[in-house]
Amino acid sequence: MAEAARARAEAARDGRGPASARAGGDLVFSAIAFVLALLPRLYVAIAWAREPVWDGHYYDFGARRIAAGLGYSDDLIVGGQPVWHPWCHYPVGYSGFLGLVYRLFGAGPHVATVANAVTGALLVVVVHRLARYATTPARARAAALLAALSPGLIVYAALLMTEPLAALGLVTAPWLLARDAARGRVIRGAVLAGAALGLTALVRPQSLLCAPALALLAWRGPGGASAAWRRGALAAALSAATALAVVAPWTIRNCRVMDGCALVSTNGGWNLAIGAFPRATGRFETLRAGDGCPIARGQVAQDRCWMAEGLKWIKDDPVRWLALIPRKLSFTFDHESFPIGYLGEANPAAWPEERRAAGRRVLTTSHLGLLSVAALGVVALPRLRPWRALAAQLLALAAVLGLVAWGVLGDEHAFWPLAVAIPVIAALPLPGRPANGGVVGYLAFAVASVALTHAVFFGEDRYHMVVTPALCVLAACALRRGEPAPAAGRAGAR
Repeated sequence: MAEAARARAEAARDGRGPASARAGGDLVFSAIAFVLALLPRLYVAIAWAREPVWDGHYYDFGARRIAAGLGYSDDLIVGGQPVWHPWCHYPVGYSGFLGLVYRLFGAGPHVATVANAVTGALLVVVVHRLARYATTPARARAAALLAALSPGLIVYAALLMTEPLAALGLVTAPWLLARDAARGRVIRGAVLAGAALGLTALVRPQSLLCAPALALLAWRGPGGASAAWRRGALAAALSAATALAVVAPWTIRNCRVMDGCALVSTNGGWNLAIGAFPRATGRFETLRAGDGCPIARGQVAQDRCWMAEGLKWIKDDPVRWLALIPRKLSFTFDHESFPIGYLGEANPAAWPEERRAAGRRVLTTSHLGLLSVAALGVVALPRLRPWRALAAQLLALAAVLGLVAWGVLGDEHAFWPLAVAIPVIAALPLPGRPANGGVVGYLAFAVASVALTHAVFFGEDRYHMVVTPALCVLAACALRRGEPAPAAGRAGAR
């Protein structure tokens, strides 16, 4: 009886009890959050949007070709005649999404950005639904409000860029699995999560890195540790297999129409080379033919050439490549300026330098504040007893606060160590830690996947936007209660 009561109390504390995880719970707030998120995004989508620039130009062009029934392609002029030429340099998912929207509603000036606004509002709803399986109902609402009111996510509605759609997939997959696992339907949840992750991979291929973390959402349930491991392994395997099955038709298409096979896109080699070539700075730099691949060939062959060059540069000078990692992570996590730069490029008259600077300050300050609080999402509120748990959590708290102080007071204002600390602290078996498995563990893994990806390739601040919703959930989980100590004789069962 005491064990059952303790389990019920733990479930209620972690947001997994009947009050937070029952089917249909708190739907009214989800609807309110959708409206609250949609209104500012609609305003930005209509009032601030202009012609797409930078990568957005290519996403829009690809979407218009898809909507016209021409596939993901352009036309080359050969002998004075247009010749159909297939693409797969950029991932197809976002252009495919916009192509469907254009096919249904036309390609008017604000159709794409209004679709972005709706996507952003749906993202907030899923944040709320997912957070209910991570923490208490009140904290889940806080997570939704943080996502709804995030300045960066709001401004992104005016940009034809992939990050909000990719972020939606990254939180939808764990929500589907967490929801069904709570109902004892792990297999169905794993398949649905894999389908969501596969669609997300078509938008952002590195999303597939999160497939193993889905195992964390299936561990809790009847049986001991061995049963938990079996459930987790089954969920991860089914999710990964389903994701690859979703991606497979596009891969087959690439093998059939391109000059070679590509899983989703052909920019991995380019990105590796950008992060490793002799002129590398840690952020995007334009590759030139003289840098190593001067012969114009097919997209797959070019990407493979740059991949080979990138690996060669890393092998020739691994110390230099490793030394660039802090700069890459700094470019990724230490500021949030890309949305303002995009808007300024699209409409310079409306965004003079003073307004751009103010916009960058607002977005960067809100992002760094969110990142700082999110790092506390894997730290427990220190309790007086037992003393080992108190000491461990005080050390974890001191580490996070020390990194925040270093970011604020240091000459370089480096906050990226917080992004590294989140998955590290979450994984450490510290006494008295909060429940850092399940949803929280998945979200910490997602942050780690972004940090790892851009440590290898190169950094830009827009890349952290895909985990901004994850940071909202983690921030809402800040300084939860720690897990109770295992009962005597059962230390190995948890």
